[in-house]
Amino acid sequence: MLVQQCHTSPMHVDVISVAPVKSLGLNHPESVDVTSDGVPGDRRFALIDEQGRHFSGKRCGALVQVRASHDDAAERLTLAFPDGTKVSEPVMLGGPVDAVFYGELRPAHLVLGVFAHALSRFADADVRLIRVADGGGVDRRETGVVSIQSTASLAAIGRESGAEGVVDGRRFRMTFTIGGADEHAEDAWIGRRVRVGTAVIVPEGHTGRCAVTTQHPDTGVPDLDVLKAIAAYRSDIVTTGERLPFGVHARVVVPGRVSVGDAVVLDDGPQGSTAG
Repeated sequence: MLVQQCHTSPMHVDVISVAPVKSLGLNHPESVDVTSDGVPGDRRFALIDEQGRHFSGKRCGALVQVRASHDDAAERLTLAFPDGTKVSEPVMLGGPVDAVFYGELRPAHLVLGVFAHALSRFADADVRLIRVADGGGVDRRETGVVSIQSTASLAAIGRESGAEGVVDGRRFRMTFTIGGADEHAEDAWIGRRVRVGTAVIVPEGHTGRCAVTTQHPDTGVPDLDVLKAIAAYRSDIVTTGERLPFGVHARVVVPGRVSVGDAVVLDDGPQGSTAG
């Protein structure tokens, strides 16, 4: 489990989570840049099956055991597998492919080389590695390029699910975990400007949860009925339409730098402003 850090700021960034390859294990950098497309490199790569459909942790939970790193300058991708083996090569792109994510086509390119074979062997399925063609990462919404949850909300879901202590935030794979906020304070941030580090974001809606949250973030094996708990204690809240809501997704209105420990404050300036 990630151990949340202690800080003196009333609200602050506890954890940053990104994944160069969607559905693989999360990385936790100390600092990231945030642009209008989100965190550069986050979920830029993903897996598809033979039909071009997203191959996610719902189909193979053990994918979280594989850790990816991407060297932007060298354009080199490295995959580290749980048995200690690694595959690493410069990214070589093949032909274009229309990949299907959440029922929508996303233009992408196949990634050539050793990666697809290594991942297929690990997942015991025929998968292909792709890189999305545009600058952003793979997500449900074009505008929801970063996401937020609070440590207090993780404690609430721990209480409601019968877990011991705070539920591991990696289950929800959110970009920023915020300390010092009240339980589900992020619900009230929808439509408001929130300054995170030097970036300003506007949460636009709740994030609906899926079966991946029931899986242990180290093994991918289901071990906690998070969905049942969310349904039980959050069924009566007013949401943006998402089922089983936990955390919020946001667009970026002012790009900036975000580091662990940075202050998080509500910014009452106009949403369209680009002033830092």
